[in-house]
Amino acid sequence: MHIRSRLSVSSSSMARYLLQILIITSLHLISLSSQQETSFVYQNFTSQENLYLDASAKVLLPSGLLQLTNTSDYQMGRAFHKKPIQLISSFSTHFVCALVAKPGVEPGHGLTFLVSPSTDFSYAESTRYLGAFNASRSPALAVELDTIWNPEFNDIKVVGGHVGIDVNDPISIAVAPASYYSKGRNVSLNLLSGNPIQVWVDYDGSVLNVSLAPLEVEKPSRPVLSHPINLSDIFPNISKLFVGFSAATGNSVCDHYILWWSFGTSGGGSLHRLDISKLPQVPHPKPLPTVHPKAPHKKLPPWIIFLVVFLAVVALAVLAGVYFQRRKKFSEVSETWEKEFDAHRFSYKSLYKATKGFSKDEFLGKGGFGEVYRGKLPQGREIAVKRVSHNGDEGVKQFVAEVVSMRCLKHRNLVPLFGYCRRKRELLLVSEYMPNGSLDEHLFDEAKRILSWKERLVVVKGIASALWYLHTGADQVVLHRDIKASNIMLDEEFNGRLGDFGMARFHEHGGSAATTAAVGTVGYMAPELITMGASTGTDVYAFGVFMLEVTCGRRPVEPQLEVEKRHMIKWVCECWKKDSLLNAIDPRMGDEFSPEEVEMVMKLGLLCSNIVPESRPTMEQVVLYLNENMPLPDFSPYTLGIGTFAPVLVDAASLVVSSASWSWSASSSANHSPYAYQGTYQPWGQTVETKNSLHIVSESEKPKTQTLSSGVKTTVTPPAEDLESNLTSISSQR
Repeated sequence: MHIRSRLSVSSSSMARYLLQILIITSLHLISLSSQQETSFVYQNFTSQENLYLDASAKVLLPSGLLQLTNTSDYQMGRAFHKKPIQLISSFSTHFVCALVAKPGVEPGHGLTFLVSPSTDFSYAESTRYLGAFNASRSPALAVELDTIWNPEFNDIKVVGGHVGIDVNDPISIAVAPASYYSKGRNVSLNLLSGNPIQVWVDYDGSVLNVSLAPLEVEKPSRPVLSHPINLSDIFPNISKLFVGFSAATGNSVCDHYILWWSFGTSGGGSLHRLDISKLPQVPHPKPLPTVHPKAPHKKLPPWIIFLVVFLAVVALAVLAGVYFQRRKKFSEVSETWEKEFDAHRFSYKSLYKATKGFSKDEFLGKGGFGEVYRGKLPQGREIAVKRVSHNGDEGVKQFVAEVVSMRCLKHRNLVPLFGYCRRKRELLLVSEYMPNGSLDEHLFDEAKRILSWKERLVVVKGIASALWYLHTGADQVVLHRDIKASNIMLDEEFNGRLGDFGMARFHEHGGSAATTAAVGTVGYMAPELITMGASTGTDVYAFGVFMLEVTCGRRPVEPQLEVEKRHMIKWVCECWKKDSLLNAIDPRMGDEFSPEEVEMVMKLGLLCSNIVPESRPTMEQVVLYLNENMPLPDFSPYTLGIGTFAPVLVDAASLVVSSASWSWSASSSANHSPYAYQGTYQPWGQTVETKNSLHIVSESEKPKTQTLSSGVKTTVTPPAEDLESNLTSISSQR
């Protein structure tokens, strides 16, 4: 009896213990499931308990149709599920929408499925921003159904509208025509048909897929748009997100409706099946009434009919003339090979408007490659537009390709290049506007603010970092080939930005530049440039001269000075030999500088401008030296190749000396604009152009041409006092 009693008690206790474990485990699993999965469905929107409506959005009763905007102009409407969802690894949504145009009015603009950390969109704008964005960036993921073509947002021009994926701004990172996959091909879909359209958005943690289909068609087996996405990158440190819709109108209007919506975080498609029979009906506006003109009671005299017809013909002729003249004014050159660059191409009309018709008020200056104008795009971004003449030869293809490649380069010390436009016999290059102009203005223009040593050092370090990136960090090796103070622009905070890539060349890592042309500016050109070709080492040489130019506040060659000071490199080296290196610095800097820093930069400039290519550091080493992460190597002003100004070696057979000509040089006195250049005749500096041969322009009383004997290497060496009276710069004919 005692044994049976004990067994009974023990068995009862064990059962209670197992029951407690089962209850706790079940509650934990339920809690875990609620954290990992969220799903909901709106069969219609009659119940607004879990719905947040903003701006023009409203629910039409009794149908339960969600209307984001009506056909009034400049409207916005947004609707969100009130409860935020956890930041998830995957989700799927399936909704039915309809865009109904107003008869007689251009339809637009479109709607988006929106994921956002907030339901506050007070900053958003209508029209092309679709009620979800403005000209600034804000964290949001949007899948847009857009019916208006805005090329500045990477839109594509197609009939029926397009689908796009937007991250943080309205510029689409992926875009495709509105269509659906059926029977092995894509079938076009008109977003503005007024008929209900199904939309699926599926995210599996790494890729976002978007699919469309008419109401009666099942979900396609292949999405219309697919793009890699990482929600954690878009919404860092944000645990909860809201999902919903936005829409907007402008001058173009239409009704934007949502009929049905299902959402789930479990992935793999819609969590609720669509029942088409239960969808609310989409209202369609009545067509415009047909007006039948009343028959005249009396016939008009023939002469009145003739006069009306004559005036109508004259009016049509005038209108046709104006139309074709305007069309000719904005006509552009577009060839088959340019189609791959369409995403980076601006229309001439948009640039014409941005610069106010290339107005004199927007003129910034003129350089060797063309005139520069300031402009402002519709979204408020300021740009600089450079007009470059060309002859339409094969070189233009390479130039446009390199412009597009430059657009892919991303570094804080490069002037951002947005794209190009080609019209008739000119190229227009579009880049970011730099409000503080070029560095050489602040070095040589007395009217400009003098840069302190700290500001100059920041510029030097920034350009060094940019060159390191161009040489080793980009997808291809980029040789700038024209590094000098006039090609360094200053942004609002006086950070240096390397610009003017008109002479740049690209080649694969481990390869070499495929060019026989020598370009650059005398004083910045490495002596081996023509005999060995351009390389990263020739860029390092020019950067060394640039460092001395910034520190000394003078140009590399100044023929008006006495002989011992004429060549900057030789003069700085002589000061070092006399242990008076600081005597070479720009006296306008005053006393607010670190002597150790100044001497380090000047010595590094001499090291980079060593005429022995193998003795120059790489740009990676230069950055380490400037940031004092590595001490300078041991060398002295007597080291081989230091402080030597060497003329360029050329083949005597290809040397042709001809009469003097004009060259373009930076001039701050003529025009104080940030991009100002002025053509000046300088007897100490002429343009030298080479391709398969080198043409050197020198001063001469009478025009003459002299060809030197062939078969030997020769050095162009005028007397020391006249060296720079013969050469300024070398540039290639594209």
